[in-house]
Amino acid sequence: MATRQLRVTSRKLPPKLLVFILLIVIPISVIGICIHGQKISYFFRPVWDNPPPPFERIPHYYAENISMEHLCHLHGWSIRSEPRRIFDGIIFSNELDLLEIRWHELDPYVSKFVILESNTTFTGIPKPLFFASNHARFDFAKDKIVHGVFPGRVAFHGSHEEPFVLESEQRGAMNGLLRQAEISTGDLLIMSDTDEIPSPHTLKLLQWCDGIPSLLHLELRHYMYSFEFPVDYSSWRASIQIYGPWTRYRHSRQTNLILSDAGWHCSFCFRHLEEFVFKMTAYSHADRVKQKDFLDYSRIQRIVCKGDDLFDMLPEEYTFQELIKKMGSIPHSASAVHLPAYVIENADKFRFLLPGGCLRTS
Repeated sequence: MATRQLRVTSRKLPPKLLVFILLIVIPISVIGICIHGQKISYFFRPVWDNPPPPFERIPHYYAENISMEHLCHLHGWSIRSEPRRIFDGIIFSNELDLLEIRWHELDPYVSKFVILESNTTFTGIPKPLFFASNHARFDFAKDKIVHGVFPGRVAFHGSHEEPFVLESEQRGAMNGLLRQAEISTGDLLIMSDTDEIPSPHTLKLLQWCDGIPSLLHLELRHYMYSFEFPVDYSSWRASIQIYGPWTRYRHSRQTNLILSDAGWHCSFCFRHLEEFVFKMTAYSHADRVKQKDFLDYSRIQRIVCKGDDLFDMLPEEYTFQELIKKMGSIPHSASAVHLPAYVIENADKFRFLLPGGCLRTS
């Protein structure tokens, strides 16, 4: 019986089946992997990748009309006799609307707005100096602004340079611009992108309380396309620290401490469709544009109103449970509560960021 079974299992595949596998199955599989390789990789991420160590989340206490002394006490800190100076350091691309919102929100608490922009994108494409050519829009803060230009590098045909290298170089150049802005030991430094906006009460808390950690990440509510599409609280790259001689400007993990519910991160929150296209081809993840039609205006408009993914990707999660939970469109929200006050005060101007305002202009 065993001998007969061995003979059966050792038979060769029929020639027709072998031809079918070689000419049909294998090419289809290869094409599928090439087209959907990123999806396949992301779907199996829980198998091949491990999550980073969890953050130690610091509870965040806040309510209107509560004294700062009481809020400091609730956090285990004490009140200062005078507030720390705050420096807001960002590298800037083209997010003019979000920059206006950010600076109006933070203006009462920030001593200097330090902004660095480049004449090329991270992908080596020449770009206008959007802030320099629109500086009049920010005249309300002109006495606080320290603006610098980073000389980027143009990617020539056939050349290839990792976008993250250019991004890292530009972030490194912020250190010199901060010194030019006369930041001092003991000042607070915000290190975040333009679309990562700390809440005003977060800044007020950290500038008035003694005993705060010298370095904190900020847990931001993550939104996509507008405040109509809340994703989660996964945004952590923004940080704030007490400046010292060894401080270096970074946008990566620096500590295990994170202050809960400390602001807003609004990704791809643009007014115009061409701004979406610009960012998709300009930022460090431009390799996610796998097909030319990803940049089609009508496709982008449809995706923005549905809350789908611009790059047709699966969620970046470390467990199958979270991955499956976040698959599909982002649920719409009708809430416009606990948003930046400047957006609500100027709701007509920023209708595209509020519930029901998904239509964009071209």
